[in-house]
Amino acid sequence: MAGQAGSETVDIVVAGAGAAGCAAAIAAHDEGASVLLLEKMPTEEAGGNTRVSGGAWFDNRDAERAAVYLRSLCGDRPLPETVVRTWARETRHVSSWIESLGAVVAPNGDYKPEYPELDGSDCYGGYRCVDGELGAGRLYDVLSKAVGKRDIDVRYDTPARRLVRSPETGAVTGIVAGHDAEQQITARGGVILATGGFEADPEMVRTYLGLADPPLWGSLAATGDGHRMAMRAGADLWHMDNMMAVNGVAPPGSRHGFFAMFIYASGFLWVAPDGTRFVNETPQTGHGQARLHGSYELFPRLPMHVIFDERTRLAGPISPDADVMAVGWQVLMNGYRWSADNTAEIASGWIHRADTPAALAAALGVPADQLTATIDRYNAACAAGRDDAFGRPAKTLVPVDQPPFYAYTAKPMLAWTNGGPRRDEHARVLDPDGAAIAGLYAAGTVSSTYSWCKDGGFHIADAIAFGRIAGRHAANRRSELSPHSQRPPRSEPKASEEGATESSTSAPATCGRSRRTVRALAAGTRSRPLQCLRGRRRLPARARRPSGPDHSRDPRPVRRIESP
Repeated sequence: MAGQAGSETVDIVVAGAGAAGCAAAIAAHDEGASVLLLEKMPTEEAGGNTRVSGGAWFDNRDAERAAVYLRSLCGDRPLPETVVRTWARETRHVSSWIESLGAVVAPNGDYKPEYPELDGSDCYGGYRCVDGELGAGRLYDVLSKAVGKRDIDVRYDTPARRLVRSPETGAVTGIVAGHDAEQQITARGGVILATGGFEADPEMVRTYLGLADPPLWGSLAATGDGHRMAMRAGADLWHMDNMMAVNGVAPPGSRHGFFAMFIYASGFLWVAPDGTRFVNETPQTGHGQARLHGSYELFPRLPMHVIFDERTRLAGPISPDADVMAVGWQVLMNGYRWSADNTAEIASGWIHRADTPAALAAALGVPADQLTATIDRYNAACAAGRDDAFGRPAKTLVPVDQPPFYAYTAKPMLAWTNGGPRRDEHARVLDPDGAAIAGLYAAGTVSSTYSWCKDGGFHIADAIAFGRIAGRHAANRRSELSPHSQRPPRSEPKASEEGATESSTSAPATCGRSRRTVRALAAGTRSRPLQCLRGRRRLPARARRPSGPDHSRDPRPVRRIESP
């Protein structure tokens, strides 16, 4: 058993330094609490999925209509009305709060709602992001610097291990953290879990999502640590079967994958392991769901072989590079740049090449006659301009008929999970009877609001909104338990709209030690992979959105894409 390295006491402990954790720590600090922010990863890999995300949040035009939209997106998986209304109100303040941290907030592109047919979608005002640019760690930089400017104790490479509970009341009173020399920290106001999802834990992924070893888009820190701590404290769970995945391809031996998106061409088809085509390859997709057979279903769900020809290979890279889509671990943290004509990936063996469909089938291990017949039927549909089998739009029906032929195996690449400990409108974690577990909070993808469908920019908005809620509520709880122990709150204007002030729920704060790396972040330092990705273009818009990126530096036609 690991040894104990002593104990200490603060007002609030926040576990996880992504968007939710930073928002919680800042909010609690600004309410007058002392805050300890624990980050599992070392400085150069800190920030969870926030660090490699698009860093955008949706522009909530109207709180009442946003509540309607969220109810519509949930469908037959309704949320408590108190959570819906709090989410709708608090996500209205994300832009003004980010601006209060010193950032310039601007729109990016002309993004439309992914579910325009649903009631309430008129609340959706597109993406807002730092400097009007997506990705490249911009949001994480802003949040990290804001933490560094405050008297918040940030400890990197310090994983949260387990919660401490009162034997008399069951309330969460602290946390044990660290590697070999664990340290017990008493949290007078509470512990806020912002530890991210469980996509990097293969056992949890198999149990809750039914996926076997999917490639990962984001941080390896997302191993369900907060989920297990909360469950041991008696937490109920929600949304555990919900997720956001995209088609991805992972190099042999790597857990991280690349988006496999074909944004420059549509001459490709998907086949199952038996060589048969099984779905429209270009469905109306959202952030995790697609409209299939009259309902919204998780998509993609199955591994598949992706077949294309020489025409498509020459059209452009299968996976967008940082100039187009500066997101994802492989691109931002590993610094990989996909070759413009896919030749490097073919040479590396990630993509199979063959002169005939039959030879390609042999490389894939599928029946040659079946794959050949499947490609022939697809090409016949292209010639007819009509896909009777699966309803693929005619404008996307480009034949696969120019040898040589190519294929790679794609899997659902997990961007994030949505399920976790159930929480209420104050971000308090609930037990199976619906009672709040005193002193325990959760925010971000460890306990996402979204029970089913979600739109672009929803996850960052949710993380910041409920991170701030958790921070304020925990800080106020500390003040109520010991009203004379806190310093005065930081005097900063709070975001308001049309004369309405924000709800006064509380959040965690931090104390002041081990801030060397925080000061470095505040000074604007960045890990090497991020330094080499400046000057990128804005992320293109979705295929059905009316306007998109500036292609003046690249004359190739593009299918517009989306960012998680």
